[in-house]
Amino acid sequence: MSEQLPSTVNQAYQVKTGVIPALLIKDNLLAPDQLSYAVRVHSKLTSPQTMLDTLLELGLISQEQLQSTLRKHQLNLRLGDLLLELGYLREIDLQQALAIQKDGQGQRRLGDVLIDNGFIEERKLLETLSYQLGYLLIDPDFVKIDKTLLVSLPLKICRQFNILPLYRQDDQLVVAFADPLDQRARDIAASHLGAFVTAICSKNSLKEALDALEHVGKSIAADDSTIIGMINLLVEDAIEEQASDIHIEPQKDRIRVRFRRDGVMGHYKDFPKDIAPQLITRIKVMSQADIAEKRRHQDGRILFTSRKHGINLDMRISFFITIYGEKVVMRLLNNKGTILDIKEIGMAPRMLEHFIFDALEVPTGVMIVTGPTGSGKTTTLYSCVMHLNDINTSIITAEDPVEYVIEGISQCSINPKIGVTFEETLRHIVRQDPDVIVLGEIRDQFSAEVAIQAALTGHKVLTTFHTEDSIGGLIRLMNMNIEAFLISSTVVCIVAQRLLRKVCPECAERYTPTTVDLSRLGLSANDLQGAEFLIGRGCKNCRFTGYKGRVAIFELLVMNEMVKNAILDHKSSYEIRKISVETSGMVTLMEDGLVKGARGLISMQEIITDLPRLGKPRPLHELRRLLGVR
Repeated sequence: MSEQLPSTVNQAYQVKTGVIPALLIKDNLLAPDQLSYAVRVHSKLTSPQTMLDTLLELGLISQEQLQSTLRKHQLNLRLGDLLLELGYLREIDLQQALAIQKDGQGQRRLGDVLIDNGFIEERKLLETLSYQLGYLLIDPDFVKIDKTLLVSLPLKICRQFNILPLYRQDDQLVVAFADPLDQRARDIAASHLGAFVTAICSKNSLKEALDALEHVGKSIAADDSTIIGMINLLVEDAIEEQASDIHIEPQKDRIRVRFRRDGVMGHYKDFPKDIAPQLITRIKVMSQADIAEKRRHQDGRILFTSRKHGINLDMRISFFITIYGEKVVMRLLNNKGTILDIKEIGMAPRMLEHFIFDALEVPTGVMIVTGPTGSGKTTTLYSCVMHLNDINTSIITAEDPVEYVIEGISQCSINPKIGVTFEETLRHIVRQDPDVIVLGEIRDQFSAEVAIQAALTGHKVLTTFHTEDSIGGLIRLMNMNIEAFLISSTVVCIVAQRLLRKVCPECAERYTPTTVDLSRLGLSANDLQGAEFLIGRGCKNCRFTGYKGRVAIFELLVMNEMVKNAILDHKSSYEIRKISVETSGMVTLMEDGLVKGARGLISMQEIITDLPRLGKPRPLHELRRLLGVR
């Protein structure tokens, strides 16, 4: 029976806030004065946001409390209205979906229209239906199905009507429906099974469960050919979705597989728990790891040939022991197949010109690319190597591991198992008469000293570093006990970078920065005059994230005399940064991000959350002039 709200709660709040906050008040999870406060805050927001989002952001309720209330009360709301209130759908999308449904003379349900036209993910819709109708939301793969029930309702009929009896619990039979509103399917289930409790599941998960039941038992037949096929399909799909990492994670009741796409983790698929031993063992065999060792962490490597995409993939494999078993992370290397030209990495015209002529093509000195893990440092480093690679230049590398193979240079992959350590390689590398030395990473004082000494003896050194920004790279070198005069005389350039998600071009919409956005950046609306910020609403093309692909953000510090003197005087990072901005023309990461955001490449949210805010950015028109962009 649908939930009836107290009349006082309805009258006071429902018009402004919707039904759900009133239910939270009824369950004593939210006080009326708290909701009144949230209403005042919500009224002052310039960007669209649901009342529930406001309550969550203010910390007045938790996600767990919200879900508990939704599951407790069967809501007397139309599906579209409930999706709007939950923030899963926008008003404009709902109206478009209703128009499409009307054009089809009402032959299709609203939920099907929303999914087929990319307005919402199927999982979100099923979750909302479960709240609206009061039904269980179940994935048949991870419940123990009572196969004796299939005597009463054969698999053929289950397939025909997209239903599946699951199990009995407290003398109640639970039956899963792909469409719980299909009255014919419900009548068939009732005629064969009698009374039942309704559960909702996706069509795909129902089909997979039925396919598995046609084989021996509920579980996937875990023979060698099946496991090999699963792993191959997993990697092929990761290539298809341009994932950088595959995470195979044992959970209490399943194996969860997630892909890292555009730097963000996303769910791919779940597998039954009972195939874990065969799955992990097969990956160990492929990566030449010890299949008998299950108590210690291990590493491995797989060379995978993709028949579907026609590329050779180098994968680094890591096995990690957890309380539920071994977790596997597979890092996909070379999945793009090509190295970017230095002009294609995403630097603004004047920054790129400054970088090439005043740093990269300088014959000696240390050039450092810095940033956190996954910020694209290796891609930039290889682009620099490709730019310098010609018949007159001897280039030698020490990498762990070699991620891109480049013709014409000597590349060494570190392998401590056979004695090819980083330290040993660095001792021998200068004896190879190189013009350019590429060190995969400065990881300690020894490697930093080798880079400095090589530069002092007339070599060009390219390397990477893990620091927050360009000035942080200088400070960290000082903290490694490298003398200030050595840093100032050898380091010619530091490039700091990040990779931010690109706004999906298919669902991009204009976005006006809010007063909160501007206050966080320390800017006024006039400072961003002429900007055209975009935000993605989410669509099938971007898996409903609003983002597709990534954009590199750069900060270039080319050392001049003023910056070198500041280092020699052991000035603070704040003072060195100020001198760099004022005298070397340095544009900070935040400022480069604002310029790219103003062109609609990245969202304001990404700029605020992912770029270091180490000072007030300059106005947009000044930044465009400094970078040579419109």
